[in-house]
This record gives sequence, structure tokens and C-alpha cells, in this order.
Amino acid sequence: MELNAMYAKLGVSPAVYEFGEKVLKDLRERFDAIDQVAEYNQAKVLHAMQKNRVNATHFAATTGYGYDDEGRDNLERVYADVFHTEAALVRPQITCGTHALAVALSANLLPGDELLSPVGAPYDTLEEVIGIRPSKCSLKEYGVTYAQADLKADGTFDYDAIREKINERTKLITIQRSKGYATRPTFSVTQIGELIAFCKSIKPDVKIMVDNCYGEFVETIEPSDMGADMIVGSLIKNPGGGLAPIGGYICGTKECVERCAYRLSAPGLGQEVGANLGIMPSFYQGLFLSPTVVSGALKGAIFAANIYEKLGFACVPNATESRHDIIQAVTLGSREAMVAFCRGIQAAAPVDSYVTPEPWAMPGYDSDVIMAAGAFIQGSSIELSADGPIREPYAVYFQGGLTWYHAKLGILMSLQKLVEAGIVKLGE
Repeated sequence: MELNAMYAKLGVSPAVYEFGEKVLKDLRERFDAIDQVAEYNQAKVLHAMQKNRVNATHFAATTGYGYDDEGRDNLERVYADVFHTEAALVRPQITCGTHALAVALSANLLPGDELLSPVGAPYDTLEEVIGIRPSKCSLKEYGVTYAQADLKADGTFDYDAIREKINERTKLITIQRSKGYATRPTFSVTQIGELIAFCKSIKPDVKIMVDNCYGEFVETIEPSDMGADMIVGSLIKNPGGGLAPIGGYICGTKECVERCAYRLSAPGLGQEVGANLGIMPSFYQGLFLSPTVVSGALKGAIFAANIYEKLGFACVPNATESRHDIIQAVTLGSREAMVAFCRGIQAAAPVDSYVTPEPWAMPGYDSDVIMAAGAFIQGSSIELSADGPIREPYAVYFQGGLTWYHAKLGILMSLQKLVEAGIVKLGE
């Protein structure tokens, strides 16, 4: 059976399939470059696993307190080596990326300290963590103040504004690598390194945390290679490789990570407690697969940008720009277009493909949000997914795909639904 006939079985019309194939012809060279980065990062992960002598005993389950959990402790040594840091905290007890960030912030900020974001407003779910939107147990409630330096109109750092914001109370600076629900560019690791160096030149003892979500293994270097005191992320995004069922990581200096461990468990306990409950194989194998999985997601993002830019939609990054995370923002211009796009992504899923996504009031967001994610792991955004807040400029954020072929199908199905809704007309 021909490939286009199989796509037709999945709901992709011949016109949409042929449109996608024409776009793909010009992307082979870029895909080859992505594969080279994946090969380097695969070797990096493999070297860390070999150095730390990973073996079958590290996959054993532990329960209760989790004392002497060598599999857990060795995994943290592997992560520290992969990200070139002094220490790491990698735990299933960290429930999501926002939780990991909240642990890192609250562990390293004390009453009277000030937190600074030099890259504009944080991601929506951090607003309540910080206290920008009132919430119980926010940093603000515990006496931590917040300052912000907005980006310039072109999306670059406003160094003059940052210099003015850094003061004697500035204890920690948080840098969000990815764009979140904004249409600004994602920062490259080199750009983040330049910002870190600038901030440290003004206040050498300031701690700098990078929200690394969606960025791991996109480049051959990470923010921890450029002087970040902590990098933080979720295991149901890039580094979990689609296998980790839960969890988060914090890699950084020994001092910062130790404080994070005390905050996650309890003072005096730290990293000594925390049973793995039998999911170590998923954590190890997910990390091992991550560079390849990320490469497939990157190809899907580039394919999406080239598809939708040709149809007149604004894309961030655009069709030709370099990539520094796996997220592709497409400004669709209307609620109806966002819903159609997400219905296409859902229809391409291996799980819950029959479900129709609808906007709803998700916890932690101040707008209705639509999410499409037919995932094996609930909420896993390294798997094929798309989401966005129902507000101007009506941008949808596409990411993930455990394989490039699935990411390709998702984009074609999103286009199919837009064509069926009469929002897009091919060949005009």
C-alpha cells in the first residue's frame, strides 16, 4: 500500500499530504544537522551512564523511606555528569516542572530577599508561585519580593533595565529559556550565557536559575555549561524521553541542590529519603532515549513552521530561524482556528484520538486554555501535544512527538482540520 493511501486511512486528504511532501523536500539539510546534534548528545548521555557503571541493580524498586537507594543516587550522578554540574536532584516526588521550579526558588530565597526576572513576565503557572497573582504559600506571602526587567521590543535583553533592577536584596535571578505562552524568541544557550555573565559581573554572588523546560538536548551545550547555578526541568518533557511517568530534576551547585533536597523532603533529611517505587528503569531508559526523541520533536516543529508560514500564519520561530527549544508557536488569529488545530493534533494521537478537545479553565491559568494531548503519560509534552490560552493573539503552541513520523502526522492532521473548517484553502 502506498504511503499516501495509509495517510488517507488516518484522515489526511491527498491534497494535504501532497502539500506536506512539497514542504519536506526543502528540509533534508536541516534534518541532517538535527541528527548530528542528537548523535553528539546521545554519546554524552551514554558516556555518563558508562562512567557511573549503570547496571541491573540500579533498576531495583525501593519503598518506604528509600534509604540507601543506590539506583536513585546513581541516576543523580548520571544527571550531574550529563549536565556538567556538581550535584543533581532527580525524583518522582517532584510532580511537574512548576513544582521543580517552586522547590528551587523557595529553597534558595529567604524572607527579605528579592527575585529578579530579567526576561520579562514568567510562565503563567509561576505567577501564583511568585505571588504576582495572590496564592496561599506564595513567595510573596513568605516575604520574598519580585522585580522584573522587560525585554526590548525586538525580544532582546534590556541590559540597562537589568542593571537598574539588580540591588543589594537581589538574591536569585530566574531565566526562562523557552517562550512559554508568549510569542518572543526562545533564548539560545549562548544568549543565556551572555546574560549570566552580565548579571554576575554586577553581583558576583547572585544565584542564577534557568528554567530549562523544553530545551534539553536541543543544542550540544546546556545553560549549566555557561555558569547557571541551577537548571530545572520536568521529566515528562525532554529528559524523560517519553518513558518517565512523573518527576522533575534540579541540577546545579552542591549548595543549591542540597537546599532543594531539604525543601523537597525536610530539613535534616534531604536526599537521603525518597523511594523510587520501581520506576528507575523508565528514568534511566527515558534519559538514554531523550536525544533521539528530542530530535524527532525538533523536526516536527520545523515542519510545522514551514507548513504554516507558507499559508500566511506568523510563526515563532519562523521557518528558517535556528532552534533552541522544541516548541513551535503559530499565531492563528481566532478561537475557531485554535480549536480546529488542536482537534487535528488530538485526532492524530495513539491515545484518546476520538476525544474532542475544548477550552476550559485550567488550574494555574488566568484564561481558558485548550489542550490536545493523546499521550501515554498524562500531560506529557514531549509526546505530541498542542495547547494555548484562548486570548489575543490566539497563538497555539505545538510541541513533542516521540517519533518524527508521528509529529509529521500531527501537523498534517492539524492542517486537515483547518481545511475542513474552511479556515485554510490550499492552492490559493
